Amino acid sequence: MPKILAVSTFKPPHQVYQEQATELTRSLFSEKYQDIERLLKVFQNGDIETRNVCMPLDWYGKKHDFEERNDLYIQQAVEFGVQAVQSCLQGDGMLDTPIAPSMIDAIFFVSSSGISTPSIDARIMNRMDFRDDTKRIPIWGLGCAGGAAGISRAHEYCLAFPDANVLVLSVELCSLTFQKDDYSKSNLVGVSLFSDGIACALVTGDQSLVKAKKAMPTVIATTSKLMPDSEDVMGWDVKNSGLYVVFSKSIPAIITQWLGPFVHEFLGNHGLTKDEITHFVAHPGGKKVLEAYEEALGFDSTKTDISRQVLRENGNMSSPTILYVLEQYMNREPVAGDYGLMAALGPGFCGELLLLKWD
Repeated sequence: MPKILAVSTFKPPHQVYQEQATELTRSLFSEKYQDIERLLKVFQNGDIETRNVCMPLDWYGKKHDFEERNDLYIQQAVEFGVQAVQSCLQGDGMLDTPIAPSMIDAIFFVSSSGISTPSIDARIMNRMDFRDDTKRIPIWGLGCAGGAAGISRAHEYCLAFPDANVLVLSVELCSLTFQKDDYSKSNLVGVSLFSDGIACALVTGDQSLVKAKKAMPTVIATTSKLMPDSEDVMGWDVKNSGLYVVFSKSIPAIITQWLGPFVHEFLGNHGLTKDEITHFVAHPGGKKVLEAYEEALGFDSTKTDISRQVLRENGNMSSPTILYVLEQYMNREPVAGDYGLMAALGPGFCGELLLLKWD
């Protein structure tokens, strides 16, 4: 079965403390809300301490049109993406030896926070020595589910082509979508949670010549699920000045009611129960989302410790976030034979699950 042999992550250059984000939001929103101090408690209650963004903090307090935002997205997605890919191919601590871009057979590029045609993967191929017959599969619009979905689709590609080496590159510059004149509570919650992040993973087929230094996760199975008529749970409203966040307050309740049966059915189909899952690689959408995971699946809080750490140090970066979590698990060297479950939810409303086994 295909394996995940390496994961790299890249933090954009500007670190923002949660207190700084709170102060910026207070300055922009205070005239529109009489109870602004009560609303700002969402920043303190979210268990986020720091985040990284691609522009200096004072940039976000100024007006920017869609063209400027998207030009920055293209420029920085390419720059940061190249660095993440280079690091993944080096495979420090994960691969026996570094591999060259020419050994990559396909690139799945995952993003939802900007628009580019030709896509970012093509632009990156022009900056690095990839073969000109490398397959390109851009995936747009899956939001927070995108990182897990990218690994799932790479797994399927490697089942079809067992000697393949595939990159999954996830780039989200959520901060560039911030609308300073959007006074909705969705925007306020989004400002308290979202940040920028970049991650790259190497997935290989059974007959690949690339080798790992230690036990790495094999992808045993994947599944996807769509909740009918739930388009308004999360996503973007596209307007003249850019992307406006849609973020329903009902998300934790939806997870609690919907995720449990989805997970238990998936595990049951493979002869497993939740008690046999040692490593829960969960996308940390927010503090309440992690609590909803625990309630829905009957996990104690230790199962989400790594997801909480990633959230605390990075915020919600949308699609790359789950790869930041996976990197932490891979660096901690799980025991061969351990089972893991990757879980992420996103616009649609949808879910993506992957069953992993370290060997």
